Amino acid sequence: MAIFFLGLATLLSTSHIASSDCQPSGILPGKSGDCDKSNSPDCCEDGKQYTQFLCSPPAVSAPSANAAVLTLNSFREGKDGGSPSECDNAFHADSELVVALSTGWFAGMARCGRSVRITVVPGGGSVSAKVVDECDSVHGCDAEHNFEAPCGNNVVDASPAVWDALGLDRNQGLQDITWSDE
Repeated sequence: MAIFFLGLATLLSTSHIASSDCQPSGILPGKSGDCDKSNSPDCCEDGKQYTQFLCSPPAVSAPSANAAVLTLNSFREGKDGGSPSECDNAFHADSELVVALSTGWFAGMARCGRSVRITVVPGGGSVSAKVVDECDSVHGCDAEHNFEAPCGNNVVDASPAVWDALGLDRNQGLQDITWSDE
């Protein structure tokens, strides 16, 4: 009987560890379409397979920070953001300091309207931005998502104003950062 409980305890602890590592949750088949390429998005291709995530790496609290990748996104109507922002059902000017977080970090709208501190790695500037949307790590390759691939599980999708405030070249497309709740 003791062996059974030891085995059960090992199984439960192993499954908990695996889920905290944020493993892929599925594959989305690619479908191309009218993808706005103004901010160098990852436009879907027919037949290509895209990884989906229901989670993000576990978020840590300040003063620690979460390692992430900064991507560029316009939250304006008709641009690569697709639909209005999920938090406020509104579009946002490129001059606003706003971001979308990967599905797991977005946490079912729990971070809506909250400010996050974004810092360039290594040793770069930092800026505060408001969370207004989810960078969907599950869905994509459709008109609602600008025919873009699902976001990775560690993405902070930022407006041009965030990139400018950090002194980054928008043509770069990707930047290592850390972020934390403020």
